[in-house]
Parts: sequence; structure tokens; C-alpha cells
Amino acid sequence: MTADSNASAEPRLVVETGIAARVAATATPVLEGLGYRLVRVRVSGSEGCTVQIMAERADGTMNVDDCEAVSRALSPVFDVADPIDRAYRLEISSPGLDRPLVRRSDFERNAGQVVKIEMAALFEGRRRFRGTILGIDGDNARLKRDDVSADEPSEVSLPIADMEEAKLVLTDALIADALRRSKDQSRDTDEQRGREMRPHRANGNRAARSNPARGKNRRTAHSEGE
Repeated sequence: MTADSNASAEPRLVVETGIAARVAATATPVLEGLGYRLVRVRVSGSEGCTVQIMAERADGTMNVDDCEAVSRALSPVFDVADPIDRAYRLEISSPGLDRPLVRRSDFERNAGQVVKIEMAALFEGRRRFRGTILGIDGDNARLKRDDVSADEPSEVSLPIADMEEAKLVLTDALIADALRRSKDQSRDTDEQRGREMRPHRANGNRAARSNPARGKNRRTAHSEGE
């Protein structure tokens, strides 16, 4: 099994409930078949309902072309599976910088960044925590809190599976780290191109234009970030 396969197979520990869980169950095998992994599903609004599916590749990337490919694959599946009982707008997006953290590797990869966490139930007398990610301990995320009061410990270990939501805070450090990673990826791409000695033929297969959505899924939007 490749590293990408291992990353794609890593389970989410922060998951949805209710209608969003049904959407996630329908979308997950389709995404995995295309080489993507689910980050989060949100279903919002009763009138003008929007179903947002946040996805990414195993390396954390997700561009507009990826969003379009996922949308084309999911629309007909949703028309058949019908996970939403009313008209809705399907939106495919990338996680963005201030992304949700849903897997152990998300917390591990973002050690040193600031995160806001809301637990599904009270944990040591509170539900909301904010602080710097120190790393992981088994299936727990270790946090150095910046919202601590005088009688509370400055560090806490929170069960990831008991989180309702965990989301990075957009800080200067997070932006600087994203820029550094982008430069590293660009340099790696340039080096790979430099090693390529022979010209290659362009792939003749082109993505077909998506047909108008059928059934309840009337419109599809593509976006990056939230």
C-alpha cells in the first residue's frame, strides 16, 4: 500500500450526525474511488438548502479542477441515492487555510498552530477550548491553552472522537507556514520538470462538461476554501 493510500484510508474521528452523516456515507466511497478523501459535510438552510462537501487529496491539496471532477461524479450518485429529502444546492470546496481538523494526522501536521475546539459534551467542566496544538497522544490531541483561568491546567489532552468541531485559527504563523509549503511544492515541481528529459504527449482525455443536474440537485457550485 502506498503512502497516499494509507493517508486516504485514515479514518475521520470528527464525524457528522443526522442528514449530514447520510450525505457523508454516500459521498465517501465516490471520493475515495477518485483519489480524494472527505473532510467535512455541512447541510444548511431549510429554504434554499445548501449541501457543502469539503474534500482534499491525501497531500492536502484541492484545486478548482478537482472540485469540478468531484461535483461531476457526485451529482448523479446523489440523484439516485437521494440523501436529501428536499431541493438543494451542492457545493464542493477545499478546506482552506483555517481548515477543520478531523483526523489524527491533521493535528499532527499542524502542531504549533492555534486551534479552536468545541467538544460534543462537557470535558473537565467546559466544551470550548482554544490554544496551540502540541501534538497527539494516541487518539487525543494535546493542547497548550490560551483561554485558561487561574485554577485550570495550562495543558489538556482532548479525545479527538469526542470533538464536535476543531478548526485552525487564521494567524500570521499559519499564513507564513502555508506560503513556505507552497514554495517547497513549487520547487519540487520545478526540479521534477528539470529531470524530465523526454517530451511527453499531452493526455488526449478531457473532462466532459457536466450535464444539468437532475432531480433535487438543481445547481452545483465549485469553490476553494469556505
